[in-house]
Amino acid sequence: MGSEREKNVEGGIELEGMDDERKEKFMKEDEKLSVERIFENKEVPSWRKQLTVRAFAVSFLLSVMFCFIVMKLNLTTGIIPSLNVSAGLLGFFFVKTWTKLIAKSGMLRQPFTRQENTVIQTCVVASSGIAFSGGFGSYLFGMSEQIAQQSEHRKDGFDYKNPSLGWMIGFLFVVSFLGLFSVVPLRKIMIIDFKLTYPSGTATAHLINSFHTPEGAKLAKKQVRELGKFFSFSFLWGFFQWFFTAADECGFAKFPTFGLQAYEYKFFFDFSATYVGVGMICPHIINVSVLVGGILSWGIMWPLIENRKGDWFSADLPPNSLKGLQGYKVFIGIAMILGDGLYNFFKVLSRTLAGLFLKLQERKANSQMPVTQHSSPSIESQSYDDQRRSQLFLKDQIPKWFAVGGYVAIAAVSTATLPHIFHHLKWYHIIVIYIFAPALAFCNAFGCGLTDWSLASTYGKLAIFTIGAWAGASHGGILAGLAACGVMMNIVSTASDLMQDFKTGYLTLASPRSMFVSQVIGTAMGCVISPCVFWIFYNAFPDIGYPTSAYPAPFATVYYNMAKLGVEGFSALPKNCLKLCYVFFAAAILINMIRDSLGKKRSWFIPLPMAMAIPFYLGSYFAIDMCVGSLILYIWQKMNKAKADAFGPAVASGLICGDGMWTLPSSVLALAGVKPPICMKFISRATNSRVDKFLGS
Repeated sequence: MGSEREKNVEGGIELEGMDDERKEKFMKEDEKLSVERIFENKEVPSWRKQLTVRAFAVSFLLSVMFCFIVMKLNLTTGIIPSLNVSAGLLGFFFVKTWTKLIAKSGMLRQPFTRQENTVIQTCVVASSGIAFSGGFGSYLFGMSEQIAQQSEHRKDGFDYKNPSLGWMIGFLFVVSFLGLFSVVPLRKIMIIDFKLTYPSGTATAHLINSFHTPEGAKLAKKQVRELGKFFSFSFLWGFFQWFFTAADECGFAKFPTFGLQAYEYKFFFDFSATYVGVGMICPHIINVSVLVGGILSWGIMWPLIENRKGDWFSADLPPNSLKGLQGYKVFIGIAMILGDGLYNFFKVLSRTLAGLFLKLQERKANSQMPVTQHSSPSIESQSYDDQRRSQLFLKDQIPKWFAVGGYVAIAAVSTATLPHIFHHLKWYHIIVIYIFAPALAFCNAFGCGLTDWSLASTYGKLAIFTIGAWAGASHGGILAGLAACGVMMNIVSTASDLMQDFKTGYLTLASPRSMFVSQVIGTAMGCVISPCVFWIFYNAFPDIGYPTSAYPAPFATVYYNMAKLGVEGFSALPKNCLKLCYVFFAAAILINMIRDSLGKKRSWFIPLPMAMAIPFYLGSYFAIDMCVGSLILYIWQKMNKAKADAFGPAVASGLICGDGMWTLPSSVLALAGVKPPICMKFISRATNSRVDKFLGS
């Protein structure tokens, strides 16, 4: 992974977000001084020495912690903030502490380097990224009986595939590595010849470089201290809240902050340290967009549509029926997601093709110049930093035969294995995906280098509709489409993530071989850790996936219904829902066009359609939390901008990590059957009077 970008993934938004101002700040650091001059006297270890036992031991511990955090976020709202800063900081802190203790005993053989720090970050983010790209909150869990029965009401039953630890681990192992091999041969072209910026990979590299300067190390220690302080607070706050949740609708998370009527329409502050932290990390426009979407849907549209009960839909339908109000909530949200995804797909694709044409023209012009073997055409005109980085980047080659052979071998195993896991996904479906996947992976990696946007979810949705329609409704097209989505998404997502890592490694002098090995090991860790973590959630919380659950997994429902829509068409939609879907699909495209036409500065006043769509199904409670976090950061920046910029991400990461880690003991308590002792519930005055009267009698 190794990136800090805002991107569309899995139908939700993975907000690995640095705002433009911070990115530009990191990007301009090289213009002020030569980074490699600072590290000139430090020896660069060989690629094997960059892969240390201590690095992977720390990576494993951090991977487990981050998998719990990502899984919780994945199963609640689907908004995943950047954990790169946390991974870099904690990796630096743990290994630095380790080496100091060993150094005192006189047994330290190898000092901690920025290359080793890069390896840790890459491994941790690759591992915890599987918790998201593995589809536990979207396509994979969308196949389950819990999700399918909420969308299907046929008497003759329906197709579903319930989660099982064995097949989930097997599925991830046969699909998660293909993307790594698909773009490895293009690393020199993308990084050195085309000089793609990969803003997030560049920002991550500058962060790691800064940790290993004397001043940066001091700041990192202070940041880790702040992270630890707020981690402890957040963990203890989660523990305290648990005591008051003895039954449904109990606890601080059900506090009717703005009154009981507002609470019924999902407007309340639920005291979640996680989403206050998420709000501090996400750009302000994301937080505002989510709140605007919540007000538009739960504040205006759903009450109006609810008044049409008996006309637009039957008044006798259960609350979760897609023939009723629930259908409007789900499908209008899907329309906005598809409109936003389609617009950004064509925007990034057009930029990719235009950029590729220009880069090829430049390369053709430069090829007329005499060059030495393994050198970039413009090597003589490069700065000292670029020359040193290019030299070391080209030193450790990854053979093309290894990449091609690896892709073919894994594809063959995958083609033979996947039809046994998903009976409706045929071998010829898989072969077609694997034929087109390398080209799509290249497009995604190249577009990400130009725009910092990964369109993995859009490619996944294309697979849902094409393979689902090809298989057909009578032959399990829904499950086939969801499985194909997982295959495609994992390939194109890991391809762009690996290229971001190569850019980070290029700027920190980490060997491409060590980066590749770290990504492979991190991915392998994720293929085991993530399903195990999900399995804990799945067994500890029996109501997981239902709208009333603490873990509603909203995008599992969204993805299932996308697949259903692609296979069966629009016949299942309630009255006038299709017209509203057309309106919101067009509105998403129009809003994006307005944002792009206004330019960067003025577009910050126009909300993002993808972010607006998230609360359509869930409500606005988490949006209020995020806006509180955004407000805290805004006030902090007004009071002391330098301190807010330096410590804001650490404070936010502490809030997210502490609350996220509380899910581990809370899951264990739930599995052990331990119930909280108190129910804190809020009722109206009239209800309270009736209760008192009943008890008094």
